[in-house]
Amino acid sequence: VNFLQDFVRKGRKSARELTRARILLLSNQQTEITEIVKILGISRSTTLNIRKRYLDEGLPNALFDKSRSGQPIKYTEKHVAEVIALACSSSPDGSKRWSLSLLTEELRKKEGFETIGKESVRLILKKAKLNLG
Repeated sequence: VNFLQDFVRKGRKSARELTRARILLLSNQQTEITEIVKILGISRSTTLNIRKRYLDEGLPNALFDKSRSGQPIKYTEKHVAEVIALACSSSPDGSKRWSLSLLTEELRKKEGFETIGKESVRLILKKAKLNLG
């Protein structure tokens, strides 16, 4: 209970984490589910799900979201370095500078980049803080 009270009062947390902590605090005070729903402005199922998760999996799993795997990284650091090196090289004949389209076309000719798109090239250059325009 003290941990939850400190959790709600101190530090920066997401709105979801704070709501979950408040659900558990109100539940600990024997507050009815309908009251919790009114006080916090959430759905009945949210309240029930958080309480159930607390009982089944414990406090950390009730408060925090589980990590999500997401899509695996498609291009390694070697690939990224190759994209950056190409972008920093001199532009092809007939062009003043590299464009995303030109970079993408050139990269697709290389092994390992057959499916690379303009957006992937843009994101790689953005992370490297390179600006083509």
